[in-house]
Amino acid sequence: MRWFDAGVNLTHSRFAEAPEATLQRAQDAGVEKLLVIACSLAETEHAIQLAERFPQLIVTAGVHPHDAVNAPDDLQQQLIELAKHPAVHAIGECGLDFNRNYSPPEIQLRVFEQQLEIAAELGLPVYLHERDAFAQQHELLQKYANKIPKKLVHCFTNGCAELEEYLKLDCFIGITGWVCDERRGEALRQAVPRIPLERLILETDAPFLVPRTLKPRPSLNEPYWLPEIARVVAELRHESLQELAAATWQNSHLLFGCEGWQKA
Repeated sequence: MRWFDAGVNLTHSRFAEAPEATLQRAQDAGVEKLLVIACSLAETEHAIQLAERFPQLIVTAGVHPHDAVNAPDDLQQQLIELAKHPAVHAIGECGLDFNRNYSPPEIQLRVFEQQLEIAAELGLPVYLHERDAFAQQHELLQKYANKIPKKLVHCFTNGCAELEEYLKLDCFIGITGWVCDERRGEALRQAVPRIPLERLILETDAPFLVPRTLKPRPSLNEPYWLPEIARVVAELRHESLQELAAATWQNSHLLFGCEGWQKA
């Protein structure tokens, strides 16, 4: 089976010393293609450098809501330039996070909408983050729903009600190791069977969100563990791993516009 990990924080310091080893372990587990998440302009540049070294990688370009307060005045111009690189296949990780408010909400809203405008202008998918801000995020996404044809709800952790609203906006739904946690992930576990197979995406969000079903539990998450997330998802959906692998492989390629792998 071939797997596509649609969310890896490979620029994180915990992967800095040996990205080659991390990617080799992923390959050994059948994880053949990966998307590297960027949360700032500096991380975008780092992710692009990694993609130039490792052809199995594609990347996002954008600013996380935590870092919105540090976004430059010319953010949109810089994103347009970065997105010219053939490794860039989505704008983000962007969105709203009112849980910790590392950036003031009004700045988060402005920087998020700037990135939605760029995604619409460039015809790129948008890679979404949301925490404790569903109503405000949903309102903005409705405004751009017809202008941005492809949207991924990264690391979806909500329940059936939020899922239905995202599906009405034709979003793809990214599932991480949160689904492996029967304590925190019960609402998600109930929602997972209701995701249309053609909208389902798998991701690790490594090095975060180690699947709780792993025994013994490793100290950090990595793409190697994507098949464990897939196993839990397949059980919840009463599908075979083969069916899930084939569908999520195809979905990820369609979402990120890399059917031929390299962007035209």
